[in-house]
Amino acid sequence: MNTETDDLHRQALLAAIIEADRDSANAMLDQWAATRSYRAAILELLEPVLQEIGERWAHGELTLAHGYVASKIAEDILNKAVTSGEYTATGEESRGPVIMGNIEDDFHTLGRKMVVTFLMASGWQVVDLGNDVTAKEFVDKAEEVGARIIGASAMMYTTAANIKKLREEIDRRGLTGKVQLAVGGAIFKLRQELVDEVGGDGTTDSAINAPKLFEELWQRSLRWEAGHE
Repeated sequence: MNTETDDLHRQALLAAIIEADRDSANAMLDQWAATRSYRAAILELLEPVLQEIGERWAHGELTLAHGYVASKIAEDILNKAVTSGEYTATGEESRGPVIMGNIEDDFHTLGRKMVVTFLMASGWQVVDLGNDVTAKEFVDKAEEVGARIIGASAMMYTTAANIKKLREEIDRRGLTGKVQLAVGGAIFKLRQELVDEVGGDGTTDSAINAPKLFEELWQRSLRWEAGHE
């Protein structure tokens, strides 16, 4: 693999997104997928670019409009990946339900949507609560549908701190262990120790690996329940 060449492709994709050239961006991703795979196109090309866009946005260098364009391009390639058959549901029955949402005061939808897409493609029944979800709303819905996993997304440290409220709400209702808390977002890649700080039960550095993480947390919940019957 030519690292220098790959970097040039990433810079070209970044430029296309900044220029709102959706067709060119999709063409670059399609070409990458054709020569490697959709998984490679997402992991090696798209995700590093999305991370840079998030960092630039956090520093005020890009606008919400750029984020919107990036989200649409990501949706395009994710839908193609699912349609291609690279990501298909496993087993006869769907898994879940599980809860997903952006924590209170967080409105960065892109990462959450990517996680939801890969979870659903892997057979998980996902209840997506959207943006700016309070701790009470998360746990209310988890109890309502019988979810064993809550996934909370945050992009910046200031909003990630609100996940502590979610951890406290889970514990206050006596759901510790039974309901596992998955956390994710750009800030958790930069500060891995933050997972423990906010009380997360697990995280993953890539949306594409979310199904594996949720399977591990689901099994952990089952083991906890079996030990407390």
